[in-house]
Amino acid sequence: MSQGSNFVDYVKICCRSGKGGAGSAHLHRDKLTSTGGPDGGDGGRGGHVILKGNSQFWTLLHLKYRKHIIAEDGLSGGSSQKTGKTGKDEILEVPLGTIARDAETGEVLFEITEDGETKILTAGGRGGLGNWHFKTPTLQTPRFAQPGEQGKEEWMVLELKVLADVGLVGFPNAGKSTLLSVLSAAKPEIADYPFTTLVPNLGIVSYRNGKSFVMADIPGIIEGASKGKGLGFRFLRHIERNSVLLFMVPADTSRTIKEEYEILLNELQEYNPELMQKPHLLAITKSDMLDDELKEEMSKDLPKIPSIFISSVAQQGITELKDMLWKAINTPNP
Repeated sequence: MSQGSNFVDYVKICCRSGKGGAGSAHLHRDKLTSTGGPDGGDGGRGGHVILKGNSQFWTLLHLKYRKHIIAEDGLSGGSSQKTGKTGKDEILEVPLGTIARDAETGEVLFEITEDGETKILTAGGRGGLGNWHFKTPTLQTPRFAQPGEQGKEEWMVLELKVLADVGLVGFPNAGKSTLLSVLSAAKPEIADYPFTTLVPNLGIVSYRNGKSFVMADIPGIIEGASKGKGLGFRFLRHIERNSVLLFMVPADTSRTIKEEYEILLNELQEYNPELMQKPHLLAITKSDMLDDELKEEMSKDLPKIPSIFISSVAQQGITELKDMLWKAINTPNP
């Protein structure tokens, strides 16, 4: 796994496209005609498996447990040159930047880069031609038609280089790892990768309607980090690529919440003033020890950014926090 704040989100799926419908070998018959010519229609094409870019998706988590993707078969042609119905395509929505490759050969087929862009991953079989295509001056009534083409079954790999959407910023005791383990409950989705001597974790957080986003637990900041003290630059560099920063301050801090937030903010500002442009949110952790009165009292003196009281252990405020983060990730920066 390369250093830097991205890891590869990966799914391997078996795609089966639809079989094409058979052409019809029908001969025209009606009240007046007992030996009419060929009028068999073509078969419908089998359904494709299609990838479609969706800027609302950030990971491939929604496809992790769909191993077999099966498109519909096309229907046979009918009389009076009626074409059979096309098999229904199976459309998979994927985040922008998803690369499709052939699982057997490893060859990259294409990349989805734009919202709404569609590309065929596995093409459906063509429909067979009806018998009227085969009529010739010497063969007036062909009694045969083409069968439909078989669909394909192939294993495909979808890969996405993931940048974290939310970076957790806080001192070592702020409860970042606990929050990450609670939010990304699917343990295999937490990827460790070597990062100097500390190991940040990336977790994929499931959200509503099959959506998800990526959260990075960045090793704790210590005062003076921006001057290179301790691990300094090594992990601050990690934060530059996150789109939203979630500051985490424990309710039992020895300073006020505001003071601790300002120290963290100051470290970031010293290191890279551009980090001030990112959306900042504040989570006051370990809040299960506070009663409503105390929360109200503390709220009067919080920094002027969206903030929330949470407890990872008691599962308090977690859903509201996800809503807050999702909104921040999906609000374009002014």
